[in-house]
Formats: sequence, C-alpha cells, structure tokens
Amino acid sequence: MRALVITGGESPPHEYIQLLSKNARLIIAADSGLEACADAHIEPDLVVGDFDSVHHELLSTVTKKKIITYPEDKDYTDTELAIAIARERGADRIVLAGGGAGRLDHLLALRALFNRTPPIDEWYTAHECVVYLAGHAIADITIEENSLISVFPVADGASGMHSEGLKWPLEGLVWSRGEYGVSNRSIGRHVKISSGEEALLLVLPLGTQVALKTSP
Repeated sequence: MRALVITGGESPPHEYIQLLSKNARLIIAADSGLEACADAHIEPDLVVGDFDSVHHELLSTVTKKKIITYPEDKDYTDTELAIAIARERGADRIVLAGGGAGRLDHLLALRALFNRTPPIDEWYTAHECVVYLAGHAIADITIEENSLISVFPVADGASGMHSEGLKWPLEGLVWSRGEYGVSNRSIGRHVKISSGEEALLLVLPLGTQVALKTSP
C-alpha cells in the first residue's frame, strides 16, 4: 500500500500534491503539513503531531477522530511519527511531500529517513524529487533533455553502477564513503540508471517520470 505523508516546509505546487494523492491509499498530514493539504484541497485521512506549528483554526476544522496528538517533548519528529503510523496501517511504500528549505537540521533529518530499515521511497519538494533506488535495481527515467541528475550513495559508497543517457556515465566508478556525483546531465529524454551493489538516491527535477524494476 502506498502512503503519502505531507509535512511542513517548502512543498511541491498544489497541483502536484493533488497528483501524488491520487496514487495514495493513505494520506497523513504531519503537523503544519495540514496547511499544504488545505491549500491543495485534499482531506487527509489522519493528522499527526504536537501541533506546535499548524494554525489551530485550521486544525479545528478536522474531525477529532482523525487527529493523533503527541506531546511537544518527544523522541521523534512529527514526520517520523506519521511514517510510523503509515507503516502500522499497512503501508509498504512511503512518499513524502514537503520539508524543503527551512532549517538545515530538519533537512538532514529527512535525508536520514532514506537510511532507515525500511527506508522511505520518494521525497518531493518545491523543485526536486528524490527517489530511492535499491541495490540491484534499475530506474527508467523520462526527463527533459539537458536536465540535472545527481546521484548519491545511500550509505557507505557505491560500485557496479551502470547508466545510459547521462553526459558522464557511471560505469567503472567506485565511490567510497562521502563520494557522489552531483550535476550530471541527461543527453536525451530517456535515462537508465542501474544501482549495482548498493542503494542510491537519485535527485531529479520535479515532474520527472521514474519506473523502477529489479535487475535481471
């Protein structure tokens, strides 16, 4: 089951959030993510958080049975709590919208969610999307020509990668911990990236179409 978690911070355009919501069986707003839902005219299935940043007039419009409240002094962020609830309710694919710009510690915390077991699968901000590509998997990407594509190892490095349609191919590269490929470019409208041994994060322009499959 695919779940969409909408959190506070810079979000994709309203029409893009609407598109993401159509493919989700469960929609959860994390705290001020409720405001992005309201702006996109989406009614979430649940609203989760300590509600220290959402407008309480807006929160008062939500049916009480949909609200799950946590204390402000807690061990997990509102986004983490929303993801945990989505998992508890059967979600095996987590899509995150929002959380762009703002505080650096919040950005790093959201990036760290890709290192969890299981990781989140997709993250959408105002201008980019981040896609988790598991080890031994392939991403078929439909994209505008000469678009920026950045590739990061999820954890300690990457090897055995393969690419088609990139200006600077990934073949033969062995990345140690802390290495990555920033600002590669598509040379056509179709790009294929194989992850090799380790998982990768693909940072792509918002609106890019990505189909994932397991390597043969």
